Amino acid sequence: MDDDVLRKYRAAGRILADVLGKASAKIDVGVSLLEVADYVESSIRELGGEPAFPCNISRDREAAHYTPKPNDDAVFGEEMVKLDIGVHVDGYIADAAVTVDLSGHPELVDASRAALDAALELVAPGVSTCEIGRAIESAIEGYGFRPVSNLTGHGLSRFNAHTEPTVPNRSCTSGVELRPGDVIAIEPFATNGSGRISDAPVVEIFGFTSRRPVRDRRARAMLAEIETRFNGLPFARRWLRGESIDYSLQRLIRAGAVHTYPVLWEVEGAMVSQAEHTVIVTESGCEIITR
Repeated sequence: MDDDVLRKYRAAGRILADVLGKASAKIDVGVSLLEVADYVESSIRELGGEPAFPCNISRDREAAHYTPKPNDDAVFGEEMVKLDIGVHVDGYIADAAVTVDLSGHPELVDASRAALDAALELVAPGVSTCEIGRAIESAIEGYGFRPVSNLTGHGLSRFNAHTEPTVPNRSCTSGVELRPGDVIAIEPFATNGSGRISDAPVVEIFGFTSRRPVRDRRARAMLAEIETRFNGLPFARRWLRGESIDYSLQRLIRAGAVHTYPVLWEVEGAMVSQAEHTVIVTESGCEIITR
């Protein structure tokens, strides 16, 4: 990794750490979700970065991918809140998350944090992603909970928030050895439920798939905006401007030009906690850029 790329990753990590700390302190019963999301995204831009994806604010059984809808009037209740933020500087992405517990279940939060700490202790060249998954699973089970087995950590590359290698949250038999220069987001999810998630019938985050012929003028204009403005990174419905947004967005989805990121929730309705940091694998271990 050359010095300029490393500088951009570090800058993204510094911005993220600053914003995540301040935004998580704002989360409390009665506070607006939209206000927190707007604070996160505007603060990232003020500090010289750009959101790598919409601010995720997932609650209770939701594990990921909830972001406020336009004019969202929802407020936090006595819930388990996952705040997941991505920042990029010139496309180089940092990704991190914390859980703020307003529900009275601090031990579930401790489980995902302990799992993240156990994983970070292992990261070094030559270490298998299966070893990391085994450490995550062991730490979470030590608290009496289950890891969410069908969610994983992931690699990060320029303008790509989910790439190889996959970092499992449980033991496995076939992993990938980490190499110097790998950039990975490690994100254990712990639950007091079954340990599996599925798609919820809620979508507020979308992504560009490819250019496709679209007859409707408004949909064509939206597709051009999406392609040029977001550089292939996920975007929120509330970020779009113009005429007939919902109609145009549905036309693009049906045409295969845009894909969806449904909210992911625990299949039994159980609570989920999350902890996440981004690391760069070095010759002797790793550098945690989001701490």
